[in-house]
Amino acid sequence: MKSLNIVYNPRIDQLRWLAATLVFGFHFYLQARGQGLPVLESPWWGLVTEGHTGVGLFFTLSGFLFMQIALVQKEIQYGAFLRNRCLRILPLFLTVFVVAISIGRDRFAPQDLLYVLSTNVGLAPTSYTTITGAAWTISVEFTFYLVFPFLARFTLEQGARYLWKLLALMVFFKLAAFTVNDKSTLMYFSTLVGRFDQFLVGMLAALLCVQLNGKVRRHVRWLWPLSLLLVVCNAALQSHFGKFIAETHDPFWIGWSLMEAVAWSSFIITTVEHDGKLPHLLEKGLTYGGKISFSFYLLHMAMLQLLVTHFHLPAYTGIVPLDVGLSLVVAYAATWGLSSLSYSAIEEPFLRMRRRYGPTSVVV
Repeated sequence: MKSLNIVYNPRIDQLRWLAATLVFGFHFYLQARGQGLPVLESPWWGLVTEGHTGVGLFFTLSGFLFMQIALVQKEIQYGAFLRNRCLRILPLFLTVFVVAISIGRDRFAPQDLLYVLSTNVGLAPTSYTTITGAAWTISVEFTFYLVFPFLARFTLEQGARYLWKLLALMVFFKLAAFTVNDKSTLMYFSTLVGRFDQFLVGMLAALLCVQLNGKVRRHVRWLWPLSLLLVVCNAALQSHFGKFIAETHDPFWIGWSLMEAVAWSSFIITTVEHDGKLPHLLEKGLTYGGKISFSFYLLHMAMLQLLVTHFHLPAYTGIVPLDVGLSLVVAYAATWGLSSLSYSAIEEPFLRMRRRYGPTSVVV
């Protein structure tokens, strides 16, 4: 998706595609386990068994991209910024929210409408059913949008030390919260206490990218695989020490989001600085996948639920690994097609209404 406020880099869209695909793979794995797929025991399957790490990539990438824009623009106009953000996420998000309310019509209360601002806490209508469950992240993301213009302004004035101050405060809040919350896994996973530092680390990564001034690009052919290895190792570490489905009161989760954000930041920097060319069709496909990634992310659980309910995990051949692979291809293709339809019908018309929110905008 091309921004009106910075030179377009297709690698950003490709990273969005990766984030959505990781989350899809995670939920497909959980569904497949329910249909008899053996548990993947090795922690080196972490990018699958803990594929929710794609959410961390989304959050870190948001901080990175918006800080990049701020560094170019030098000024973020608050009203125009929020208008663009609302046009970007609200049409589809509100569609999903209305679907959730409709599904839960018998237990609906008027105050549930307030959950449109906080789908990540409490008993939000979107959390009653798996098909709208992914919407929790939008409230976290939108809260970051509300404060980002201020964060950008103070960072431009004070430099990276301002973000380091905020990170220090976040660590304090994490430590204090751990002492009084018995379900720390969910607290760190789905609230601002657990996630806001990922946006901040993304912003720091954008500053670092500028300071390095092209040095990464000169060594990217070995730095990129190294950053990928860091991501894989981080997911393996979580799979070994802090499985999400365990929902334990484990101190591992205090530093979890920071470790995840640092790993993804290294991967983001080396990816956006990578000047290598992918095969044309692959480049085009991954970039398009990034364009529809928001629809893909919000709707994939509904598609998986539909396929599992009506088709279970089809036994095409009787060979479990092969059947799972074939089912994965079918589910991914169906979700891709649905997301293309959703993007065209719901997202794209509103995206055309966006405006520039900086004084020196560039359209590419």
